[in-house]
Amino acid sequence: MTAKRIVLEVGTGTDWHGGDYTKAAVRAVQDAIHHCSLPIFRSYGIDPRTMAVDVTVGVQRPERVDPAPITAALPYGQIAVKAVTGGLDVYNEDSGETAVIANAAIVVRLDLANVK
Repeated sequence: MTAKRIVLEVGTGTDWHGGDYTKAAVRAVQDAIHHCSLPIFRSYGIDPRTMAVDVTVGVQRPERVDPAPITAALPYGQIAVKAVTGGLDVYNEDSGETAVIANAAIVVRLDLANVK
């Protein structure tokens, strides 16, 4: 049996003054996981390290996202991170700064074939 999607969670993160796409992306991922509880692991005795965690982060400059801090922000699982074009940059002409807004979607998949 192939792994089935059991969770889709979303979050938003910002870097108000630094223009740091990775920082905004990590905050979006943290926002998403703080909205979520996965009691299935304890309830069914499943090792949470076995879940597949697919993270998609949308920012205006996806090439400037470092996936390592995003992976480090997630406590369990086999993690794959993909940055895509999305989110929002808001330029402040008075300060010359850009506020970076990132959106994250986290999909968790589990092989439920042996769950009883």
